[in-house]
Amino acid sequence: MESQNYLGIYLSRDTATVVCLNLLGRHGKVLGSFSVSVEENEQANMQTLAGLIAQGCAKRRWSYSEVSVALDCAIFMQHSVHSEFGDRKQIAATIRFDTEEALATDITNIALAFEITSAGQEGSELTVFTAQRKILSELLESLHVHNLDPVNIEPDVSCLSRFICRKGPSAESQQPGTLFGILSRRNGYLIIPPVSAGPESQKASTVRTFLVGPTQDRSELLSREVLVTTALVKSGEPINYLKVFDSTGTVNHQQLSEKLGIESDGIGLLTEAGAEKQIPDDSFEPVDYAIAYGAALAHSEKNHRVNFRDDFSPFQGKKLKMQQTLKFAAISVTVLLILVGLFFQTKLLGKNKDNHKLNAKFAENYSSVMLGQKPDDIKSAVKKLGTEKRRLEEAKKGLITIKGEKSISSKLTLVLTAFNKCAAQTNLNIKSITIAAKDIIVTGDTSSRQNTQKLFEAVRNNGLDVLRHNYSIKGARDHFNITLAPK
Repeated sequence: MESQNYLGIYLSRDTATVVCLNLLGRHGKVLGSFSVSVEENEQANMQTLAGLIAQGCAKRRWSYSEVSVALDCAIFMQHSVHSEFGDRKQIAATIRFDTEEALATDITNIALAFEITSAGQEGSELTVFTAQRKILSELLESLHVHNLDPVNIEPDVSCLSRFICRKGPSAESQQPGTLFGILSRRNGYLIIPPVSAGPESQKASTVRTFLVGPTQDRSELLSREVLVTTALVKSGEPINYLKVFDSTGTVNHQQLSEKLGIESDGIGLLTEAGAEKQIPDDSFEPVDYAIAYGAALAHSEKNHRVNFRDDFSPFQGKKLKMQQTLKFAAISVTVLLILVGLFFQTKLLGKNKDNHKLNAKFAENYSSVMLGQKPDDIKSAVKKLGTEKRRLEEAKKGLITIKGEKSISSKLTLVLTAFNKCAAQTNLNIKSITIAAKDIIVTGDTSSRQNTQKLFEAVRNNGLDVLRHNYSIKGARDHFNITLAPK
């Protein structure tokens, strides 16, 4: 059934591995897989790679309902970020601010995806993945050209973690204190499945990625990265077991055990999942296959996914597109019926047309002159306009003072006097001053938090109270927003 078939694509800058998975039944079934590459084509780009993926799917006559993409770790970066909140919605609302503060750099052109690794009374520890929006946009555009619209764009390590937890060695994955070390030709992955024990609950897998050079000692590299990972683990569960899969088969498990002081042995990454039977040939990269398999498994999960599309390009699926089409059709029919009704009412409205235009114009002008008031009837409105006209004429001649003018002027004088006393000292920059009947709202910035406090003190010394204030550091400036009132 097409509705139960899903496509998982592991995508790097020059290679792609594709798995078509049928999720009907308890264990599901792999319908096929293939790998394509443009490494030897210097002129090739992402659109060329997307074209090869589409050709491979068409050649095998696959039918599928949804697509998910696993993004190679060379395209994104991983960060550890702390959030003061424990609720996912609150975290999502503040994640960009927290990440920008943690990285101390502008992330306007960055797409984010995050996962809660642990939560406690002091907040949550997050794994945040960042990628350039431009790269993700190019990826999406290239796939769209070939009718491939991914529901998810996830980090490759998240998809590999899903594969290990769902299809990998079940006994080891459920054993507390187990660390999985997976090495492909170019990348390394360290994964600690979630646990529920300890003072702080681990919500998701702890994951790390690193690049593997062609000439590096893979045993030495894995040993160093395992030590770094165990030092960063905050789940409270010590690492007691290391399960390793190396696509080249060169890692020395006994040497690892002696160096790390923990039990280490190899695993068959694809054996228990029954996936090794689906590998087309010996040159097929097993880790790439597992990542693409994990991407396809995302469609069977209802919980949160680490999805870059949630941040920069929310998925517009088939159902939503159908709803939008029906909504547009309903609006079009409604407009058509209104137009037909207006056509038959034209003659009846003709006699009152000029009168309605005059009333509407008068109401608009009256509202502008009378500060938003609406006329009750023409006679009383004309009377009020006459009264207002006489009042303005008397004020112009100096016979009366317009109410509020003196108050506004005095407030503005107080504010400007206070600012002039400390402007040079605090490097003050005023963006806006809003004077209302009861208070004054000022927005601006100074060169430091200390200078902002000096500004507040100058305001208080000049006959004004600071009712409310807030400020934040942006770049090298301390931005503030204060509400003032005369004492």
